[in-house]
Amino acid sequence: MQFSPLALSLAVALCALSVPAHAGDAAATATGDTATDGSPGATRNHPAPSVRELGAISVSAALDQARNALSPDTGSSQYVIDQKAIAQLPLGASTPVNQVILQAPGVVQDSYGGLHVRGDHANLQYRINGVIVPESISGFGQTLDARTIRSVSLLDGALPAQYGLRTAAVVDITTRSGHDLGNGGSVGVTAGSFGTLNPNASIWGSSERWSWYLTGNYLENDVGIENPTASRTPIHDHTNQAKAFGTLSYLVNDDTRLSFMFGAANNRFQIPNRPGATPQFAYLDKNGLDVTNFDSTELDQRQHEQTRFGVLSLQGKLGATGYQVSLGQRYSGLQYLPDAVGDLIFNGVAGTIRRNDRTSTLQADFSTPLNDTHTLRYGVYGSFDRATANTDSLVFPADADGAQTSTTPFGIFTGDRIVAKTWSAYVQDEWSIGQDWTVNYGLRGDTYKAFGTTQSQLSPRLGVVWQASGSTAVHAGYSRYFTPPATEMITAANIAAFEGTTNAVKNYGDNTPLAERADYFDVGVSQNLGDAWTLGLDSYYREVHRLQDEGQFGQALVYSTFNYRRGRVAGVEFTANYASGPWSGWFNFAYGKAMGKDVITSQYNFSPDDLAYIAANYIHLDHDQKYTSSGGLSYALSDDTRFGADYLFGSGLRRDGAVPNGARLPAYFQLNLNVSHDFAFDRFGKLHTQLALINALDRTYELRDGTGVGVGAPQFGPRRGLYLSLQKDF
Repeated sequence: MQFSPLALSLAVALCALSVPAHAGDAAATATGDTATDGSPGATRNHPAPSVRELGAISVSAALDQARNALSPDTGSSQYVIDQKAIAQLPLGASTPVNQVILQAPGVVQDSYGGLHVRGDHANLQYRINGVIVPESISGFGQTLDARTIRSVSLLDGALPAQYGLRTAAVVDITTRSGHDLGNGGSVGVTAGSFGTLNPNASIWGSSERWSWYLTGNYLENDVGIENPTASRTPIHDHTNQAKAFGTLSYLVNDDTRLSFMFGAANNRFQIPNRPGATPQFAYLDKNGLDVTNFDSTELDQRQHEQTRFGVLSLQGKLGATGYQVSLGQRYSGLQYLPDAVGDLIFNGVAGTIRRNDRTSTLQADFSTPLNDTHTLRYGVYGSFDRATANTDSLVFPADADGAQTSTTPFGIFTGDRIVAKTWSAYVQDEWSIGQDWTVNYGLRGDTYKAFGTTQSQLSPRLGVVWQASGSTAVHAGYSRYFTPPATEMITAANIAAFEGTTNAVKNYGDNTPLAERADYFDVGVSQNLGDAWTLGLDSYYREVHRLQDEGQFGQALVYSTFNYRRGRVAGVEFTANYASGPWSGWFNFAYGKAMGKDVITSQYNFSPDDLAYIAANYIHLDHDQKYTSSGGLSYALSDDTRFGADYLFGSGLRRDGAVPNGARLPAYFQLNLNVSHDFAFDRFGKLHTQLALINALDRTYELRDGTGVGVGAPQFGPRRGLYLSLQKDF
């Protein structure tokens, strides 16, 4: 792994830390005026608590606050979901992380567990304790577990300069800590409809300067992937998933902490079948007979996904400067195993696909208070990404029109190796003007090298917050964004290998995905009404060049990247939160519109007619949903008993009409109910129970109907299911 440019950048940054503070800064430190609360490194927007005692718990708390001060949100939109809010969801801590994020405004659900934030396809950045976790190969398995979360913030809009590369939104997760929880653990299980069984176990604790938090869970059910039919019982849809996560930290001294974080997921899926599919090709079986029929309910297609990551972080303070330096690595693997005969008969190709990707990363973030009104933040990030994709395909010979000319298949091997290098650096200043104004301005530089090309961009950022009154805050921001493509592509050589076969496509031109470049504008206001209500209104507009999108082209449930020449994305979001006494509730409503024009890469996925229309006209992106809403209400009958309800609403994703993506699917509404109670036993202690009814009205709704740009198959939302969770802390 070569990090020479990053090593040079890091050396420069570390040298900067050794520069003595200005006389004015030293005086401010001596008098305790560096922050609103007297803690060096704090700002008006990110105050740090005064820590008088230097015990392990208080030192850890101070370091946590210092780490938070490395990540400003000035000018962007932020929605926070804490552990208490997660516990009030129907499935509580058993809720998949993507379903937790769906409670935030402007988040649209899609098939395979996919999420779209503000009209973007994927493009989410996950951070755990301030450290970027590189994305996995696109699939449909969940890697993270909500049980690890102390709080999760969804940051979107005009982000400050330290956030780059994946910018649709930043999912910023703060994990639970042994220093906070003391010594103990928890065991539990969630079980219920569709053969669901989800046992879990966690252990946490601390000893002097050491602390740890470890958790693992296993999940199996018979609805691993969305059902492609409206029936209650999917065909061939079993899943087995195992996940683990852990953090281990050591307090080197009162200003320094060394942490190791790791996670692993191993997920196996059956690909669900659709009855009544019509065979398209004939196959010569072992008896020398041409087979022209096949029961599609007997198909046996499977997909396996693995993810592992580990991060070593050194975090602390050097004088007034806070820092966190992290080295990490993530491995991701995916294998698609076809039904050799069935895939050939229905699709004319049966490909065994193996993809893997290993990414090594370096991340360094610094925060230096210059005086009582300016805080300088700066840092570097680099990644070295090595990906391979190998496919063993069986196909039939075909003529120039694509008609099968033989019933005897033959094999074709195709393979790709991709090396991608990313280097990023940023600098930004948070400027507090009086008591009411904060300006965050900065510059970010990104360079991305892959596919034989180098792409780069300097990106200015500007965010402003006006505290109009004690209860009203207004923010506005502008950000220039640079988004590299995912390390997944189909080369011209691979396309040429299938000429004269039943898997042939026409190569229309450049198949190398391009980095997306965008100008993002965001304006919003938040208003507190008394102590109970918080209201928010936010609007955004994004003008995009080389807009990236992804689609499922082929049978494997993996995605391929393509670019539109131009894109326009705009929307408005409204949020309301209420908490008073035993009642708490939330409501989100969003309007969005996402359009693209002129497909300029990976055009082999499209028909000539579709390409011609899209070249001359803007079309809706396939993941565009005009109206999206979520909300919930929770009532505590007593300290031990709570009732809750929440819902999801969407006006429907796009499908093909008279033009590509020219129509939309019907609107849907999903209502979930739950009740929880803590039982107390003399010898056993407290047992937490939670009963959840998902899709209580059993409304059948379709997320996808199999049409639309890059949509491979229909998928339906969940049918009504009853689930019981039991959890025992010790």
